[in-house]
Amino acid sequence: MSDKPQGRRFQLPEHLKAYQGVWVIVEQERGQAHSVSWELVGEARKLADKLGTDVGAVVLGADSPDIARICGEAFGYGADVVYKVTDPVLADYRTEPYARVMTDVVNAHKPEIVLLGATTLGRDLAGAIATTLQTGLTADCTELDIYAENRSLAATRPTFGGTLLCTIQTLAFRPQMATVRPRVMAMPDRDESRLGRIVEIAPNLSEDDVATKVLRFIPDSAQNEAQLAFADIIVAAGKGLGKPENLGLVWDLAKVLGAEVGVTRPLVQAGWATFDRQVGQTGKTVRPKLYIAAGISGAIQHRVGMEKADLILAINTDPNAPIFDFAHHAIVGDALQVLPALTEAFAQRLRVNRLAS
Repeated sequence: MSDKPQGRRFQLPEHLKAYQGVWVIVEQERGQAHSVSWELVGEARKLADKLGTDVGAVVLGADSPDIARICGEAFGYGADVVYKVTDPVLADYRTEPYARVMTDVVNAHKPEIVLLGATTLGRDLAGAIATTLQTGLTADCTELDIYAENRSLAATRPTFGGTLLCTIQTLAFRPQMATVRPRVMAMPDRDESRLGRIVEIAPNLSEDDVATKVLRFIPDSAQNEAQLAFADIIVAAGKGLGKPENLGLVWDLAKVLGAEVGVTRPLVQAGWATFDRQVGQTGKTVRPKLYIAAGISGAIQHRVGMEKADLILAINTDPNAPIFDFAHHAIVGDALQVLPALTEAFAQRLRVNRLAS
C-alpha cells in the first residue's frame, strides 16, 4: 500500500483553477494587529512560493491611519497584495458584517487558500465564512504544506482527543481554509523596505442592517489572565507532581526566572489550576525560549502545544517517558527534588550576575 495521501492523485477541476493566491485575514482590534496574523503571513509566504503565486493580506476596519499602518506592516512581513476593506461599520468586529464582506471579497478575487488565527475572533469568522462559501475548514492546525501535484493545502492537526495527528485536504472546493493558533508558526523577519499593491475595497455597509451592537470594549490586558502564548519562559507541571500542594515548587521556580506557570490538562480537570494556564491541544499553544516540564509524560495532546519551544528541559522519573523523545535536555529524577535544586541554582546565578554588574 502506498504511503502517499489519496489526495495527491486528485485532478483539480478546471473551474477551480481560477482560484489563485494565499490569503491571510489580518486580525486587528483598535488599530493593533494580532501577532498571529504576521506569523501566518510568514507561513503564507512559504506556501505561495511553492505554488508560484502571491500572498494577499486582508485588512478590515474603519479607514484610519492605524489601518494604513497595518497595511504597511503586512508588506514588511511578506505580503504582495493588501486588500484594504474599510467602512465605519467595520470599526469593531462583529460576525455578521465581517462574514458578509469577506464572502463577497473572496467570491470577487478568488484566493485558493485563506488562513486565519485560531483566536476567539478568528475561529468565529472562519466558521462563518466557510459555511457561507460551502467550503472546507481545518481548525487548529499545527503544520501547513502544499501537495504540488494538485496544489492542495495539506493541513495537519491533532485529532481523537490529541492522541493522533491527521492531515486534511479540501480537494474539490475552493478556497481551502485553515486556522492556526498563535505561536505555532515562527514570526517572520520584517523588511520595512518591502512594498506592494493595495486594493481598496469600500463595501458601503449600513449600521441599520447589523443586529449586534458594541456596548463596551474590554482589552485582554484588563482580564488578569495568564499570557502563556507570549511568555519567554514557562515552567509547566504535570500529574507527576503528585498533589496540588507541590505545585508551589513550580511557582517558586517561575518567580525566580520571571516565568509564567503552565499545566497539563489533567491538572486543570483536577482543579489544581485554571484553564488559562493549560498548555496543549485544548489549551494554549506556546513558543517560549525556555520550557521546563516537571512531571509531564509528554502525551501528544500536550506535545502539540509546546514542542516548538526553543529549548525544552524535561524532568521525569520515568526514563522512557515520551517527553524525552523530543526534549532538548532531560533530567531523570523526582521533580519534587529537582525543582528546589533548580530554584536555588538559578537564584544563586542571578545573585552573582547582579553583583558582577
